[in-house]
Amino acid sequence: MAREFAGRTDRACGRFAIVVARYNESITEKLLAGALSTLQSAGVPTEQIDVVRVPGAWELPVTAQRMVSTRDYAAVLCLGAVIRGETSHDEHINRQVSLSLGQIALDAGLPVLFGVLTCNSLEQAIHRAGGNAGNKGVETALAALEMADLWQQLP
Repeated sequence: MAREFAGRTDRACGRFAIVVARYNESITEKLLAGALSTLQSAGVPTEQIDVVRVPGAWELPVTAQRMVSTRDYAAVLCLGAVIRGETSHDEHINRQVSLSLGQIALDAGLPVLFGVLTCNSLEQAIHRAGGNAGNKGVETALAALEMADLWQQLP
């Protein structure tokens, strides 16, 4: 029979870093609250969670890279909200942030979680930060817990 590996979300494994953007703070604070609540409900002690606040989504990758480089964390969660405006600015931010975070994870061999909302409107962001579409902060924390647990099992 083949060996199978799967992470679980109900086991706390190590330290977690949460890098959260202050821009669109009314949204990102809800994402942060969801992530913190989820990690703590899974048994992660508050002293095992470090929250780092950055100005906006653009600063998430470089800060995530810094946190990853310490090798102190089981996972780094990145939370932000980029909302479309009257120009294409949001597209440039979203593209670079997503590509950079993915590359950081690959280069480091460590889970770097993408909890950045990329919405067309403030209303969409509200729905995804605890409204009728759930809370992306909660989803990101669950993925971080699962990946941290999985990483401990892998050869």
